[in-house]
Order: sequence, then structure tokens, then C-alpha cells
Amino acid sequence: MTSKVPTVKGTREFYPEQMALRNYLYKKVRAASENYGYQEYDGPFLETIDLYAAKSGDELVKKQSFVFEDRGGVEVTLRPELTPSLARMIAAKQNELIYPVRWWSFGPFWRYEQPQKGRTREFFQWNIDMIGVDSPEADAELIAVGATFLRLVGVSPDRVQIYVNNRRLMTSQFDALDIPIEKRLEVSNLVDRRSKLEPAKWDAYGLEIGLNQKQLDGLKIILDDFDLWKKSEELTRTFAALEAMGVEEYVKFVPSIVRGLLYYTGTVFEAFDTSGSLKRSLYGGGRYDNLLEDVGGQPLPGVGFAMGDVGIGIFLQEAGLLPEFVRTPAQILVTMFDEKLSQESYKLAAQLREASIYTIVYPESAKLPKQFKFADRMRMKLALVLGPDEVEKGLVVVKNLSNGEQVQVAREAIVESVSRLLLNG
Repeated sequence: MTSKVPTVKGTREFYPEQMALRNYLYKKVRAASENYGYQEYDGPFLETIDLYAAKSGDELVKKQSFVFEDRGGVEVTLRPELTPSLARMIAAKQNELIYPVRWWSFGPFWRYEQPQKGRTREFFQWNIDMIGVDSPEADAELIAVGATFLRLVGVSPDRVQIYVNNRRLMTSQFDALDIPIEKRLEVSNLVDRRSKLEPAKWDAYGLEIGLNQKQLDGLKIILDDFDLWKKSEELTRTFAALEAMGVEEYVKFVPSIVRGLLYYTGTVFEAFDTSGSLKRSLYGGGRYDNLLEDVGGQPLPGVGFAMGDVGIGIFLQEAGLLPEFVRTPAQILVTMFDEKLSQESYKLAAQLREASIYTIVYPESAKLPKQFKFADRMRMKLALVLGPDEVEKGLVVVKNLSNGEQVQVAREAIVESVSRLLLNG
């Protein structure tokens, strides 16, 4: 017996149920993006590894990328992220584009991760960015796009909150505490870990990285000050714009949100599932400067975020927020009475399809109960029967699969009759 060939570790198989979820997310992502006027784009799935080397860091390039040599001897990789491709594409037509550029994409990415729940090596990701403008109102718009997506998938603010902070605000607070610039990365990591460590261990870690007790106590005061945003003109304008956009209920200032120190330069934000004991991150992003200089363009400011499909998919399933899986787009089954009448069945199905009524023809002659059972298991609504008597009299038997009722309908009236039955449920 031939053994089964396994899938590549960390990759995914999209059976109809999983494909339905992927398409559902794509539909909602598209709706949220286009609601704010963003245009869809995409980049290559294969890129040279050099594209990521300058901006993304050794961790992504050396440990998380699927790198191989093509037949021309060039090191290429399955794309682990989209921002470098976006930068190159903008730089290539920098003087031709209309700014601000509003672009979004939803496509596949690959990272050599350790597979676990919520993390795979192959995933789809929503990327959305506004390029060419540096304003708090632009930051607010991207936050609002994310909040709009949450609304579209039925997520209420009591389940998910978008935490917001600002890198420049935190830098000013670090300056006030006389924290040396060379320690800022470690201190940012310390801030990020506050909710993940016990207080005593967090304190010990702070002293271990070189903070003195006064600096550590001052940092605690900062992280407990949820009105700190009022000291930032950027955040004051951002929150005012979010209120005007009607999404303020989803948003909260949280001083412990720092995100990538080497990448983000202004406002940062991250959406969290706050309904359980484990606060899972669903997506995140923020403002970044000098997007294009590493790929040969003139520096341009930008703001954007990314959301992977795996984590949000698990969240929506666990929250019971996904629509019921539809086993087939066809609501009508045309039965096959016998082989002699097969052409009549196909003609009837063609008549329905011409009227944009999705229809399946049972592909072989079988006992009618078997065909009805198939239609019922596929959750179809109506089954149509064409036997010798019906063909001779120009009739069609229409069976309602939900209640078992049957009616005879004239062949020339079948489209109107079926449409009415489908409309009435």
C-alpha cells in the first residue's frame, strides 16, 4: 500500500470550509479598505533576499526567510513581508503617483516559523498603507480602517480594543528620565514585557538592563498614566479625528504599546482580543518615516498596518462570528431520472442558469431518494424532477427540500416559479 505523502511542515490546505473563511476575510478586508478609498495592489511572491537585508534585520533575513538560489545564481526568497516591495514599487514611479497614495493588499506570505496554534509558515496577510503624508489625521484614518473591519465582522468594542501610543511621546518621557539612547531598545523591550512578567521579575529585569531605581520608579509612573496622551499634540489630534470618524469606542491609549523601535517613528497601534485572560494581538502598525531611501527613492512618510489571516480566523471562529458554511453555491438540484432523459435534465439546468439561478445536475441516474439525500446533505433548497410523464406533458415536479412539499409547474413557467420559491425561503 502506497504511503500518504505529507504536506510541507507549516503549510496549509484549504478545503472548502477553510477556503470559505479565507474568502470571507478577503471580502471584509476589501470592504473596509475600499470604504476609505484605498486601491488594491500586489507585489511579486518571489524577491531577492537583498531587498530585505537593509531594512528588516538579521532575524527575518537569516532565520525566518525561505531562501534558495535560482538557476541564475541569485539568492531569492518567498516573500516574508510586503513593505520592502511596496517601497520599491513606490520609488519606481515616485514622480508619477498622486499623493497621498492609499494602497491595500491581501496575499500569501511565508516565514520559517515554529508552527503552533495561530502561527504557520504559510499565511495570508492584509497590508494597508497611506504614503506621502505625515499628519495625525492620517494616523487616525488607518486606525479607523481597522476599527471598520472589526465592525464589518461583527466584533464589538467590548471584545477587541485598539491600543494606541506614540513613539515621540515615549522618547520625550525617556529623555526626562535621563535614559541613555543606547539603552532605549532594551527599555522598550522592558515596557513591552510589563504585562507578561510578574511585578518582581519585571523590576529585576529593569535593574538588570541598567536602569537605576529612580528611573525604574519613574518608568512605572509613566506606564500607569493613561492620561499621558494629553501631553502629545499628535495624539490629541489623532483621538479628536477618531472621535469625529465615529470609532472612538474601539480605541484606547495604552502607554505600554511600543512596537518596533527600529521601524516605527510616531503613532503606533495594536488591536487586542480583550475578552479573555490571554490578550491576543490581532493586528498592528503605525507611522514610519523614510520609507524609500533604502531602495533608491526620495524619503516619504507613511502609516499602515498588517493583519494575518490565521490569528483573526481563529478569533472569529472561537467567538462564533463566522457565517454558516455554505456547502454549495447552487440552491437547485435537477435530478437525473434515467440516461434516456439525461438531455432533458441538462436542458432544464441550462434554462435556469441562463436566468442566473445556480444549478447542479446529478451526474448519473440513481434512485430518486439517493439524489434527494445528496441535495439535502448539500443543504440545497429545491429538487426538480423530470420523468417521462413530466416531459410528455411539459411539466416539472418541484420538491421543497425543507418541508417535503411537491408541486407541478409548467416548463415555460419554471424560472418564475423557482425564483419565487427561493425568494420566499
